[in-house]
Amino acid sequence: MELDTRKKTILNAIIQTYLKTGEPVGSRTISKFTDLNLSSATIRNEMSDLEEMGYIIQPHTSAGRIPTDKAYRLYVDRLVSEKTEQVAALNSLMIAKTNRMEEILKQVVRLLASNTNYTAMLSAPSFKRNKVKFIQLSRITENQLLTVVVVDGNIVKNHLIDLKEAISEEQVLKLNLLLNTRFNGLTLADINLGLISNVKEEAGIHSEIVSEVLDTIAEVIRAETDENMQIYTSGANNIFRYPELADSESASRLISTLEEKDVLADFVKVSEEMEDSSGIRVYIGDESPVESMKDCSVVTATYELGDGLQGTIGIIGPKRMDYEHVMDSLKTVKATLSDVFGSGGNRPDTLTEREEIDNSE
Repeated sequence: MELDTRKKTILNAIIQTYLKTGEPVGSRTISKFTDLNLSSATIRNEMSDLEEMGYIIQPHTSAGRIPTDKAYRLYVDRLVSEKTEQVAALNSLMIAKTNRMEEILKQVVRLLASNTNYTAMLSAPSFKRNKVKFIQLSRITENQLLTVVVVDGNIVKNHLIDLKEAISEEQVLKLNLLLNTRFNGLTLADINLGLISNVKEEAGIHSEIVSEVLDTIAEVIRAETDENMQIYTSGANNIFRYPELADSESASRLISTLEEKDVLADFVKVSEEMEDSSGIRVYIGDESPVESMKDCSVVTATYELGDGLQGTIGIIGPKRMDYEHVMDSLKTVKATLSDVFGSGGNRPDTLTEREEIDNSE
């Protein structure tokens, strides 16, 4: 059976009506909603076909129909393909003349929750796909080296290496040349086993130094990932606006999830990996990787601030959420944050340079 234009129009009317009312939709309501000039009997026949195709279900005998996850997926995909232009900045954002990133992000997530009447989450920006910029080995004593690794964003990691055998200044110079020639400009993913093996072979008796340097590179690149991810949430109480989410057990699980940093961090990581070319990722029901969110829809977007800085914005609500409004809001926030903190913006000092010094023995 084919989903022709008439069926698409009727299905769209069912979804739009259910999004607004939260009540099962009958054929008489659809006949008033559309301009197809069809009788209620004809619409009922089309609705029966849509039910057979898995787009709608009848929750109770003699009741109207409600959309299935399959219908929401069709609806969302259509919106994504249609929404190609950024919407004007939300007046309600009112990002003040401040250069304090944390205050702005907290304000944005509060305003998103207020503007959409759903729950909002936002991860603070961190450096993604970091590349090695510079490696410096310096001899402290004959048996001790200081390793300095710098990656994109001018993030610095210092590490002391204790040597089993003495090393000369000439040998340190050769190692610096080797490490910078082979690793500069690479991400952690680019540094594969074959490359590591070749570099260790070239380093000869100093291959253990290469291993320690690689450990330091991995540590500094991963320093800005999930473990240090700052996530802001707002609007948890909006869950209780929607009967399908408000029963005590479901609401309790969802609110607990919003308080679990590790779970949200994992969710953000998955969302960043799965984001499509539209810049928006939509999870409907069972599509969510988080168990407590499988009765919801979650819409996420990645915002970019330049120099590899990225964060994620998300909206959590019922499956009958106003997807169009949510997508427009997320796209606008992406554009606004890029304008405020992008290459031409006044970026906070705390994001220009970070340094971690590890003097562990």
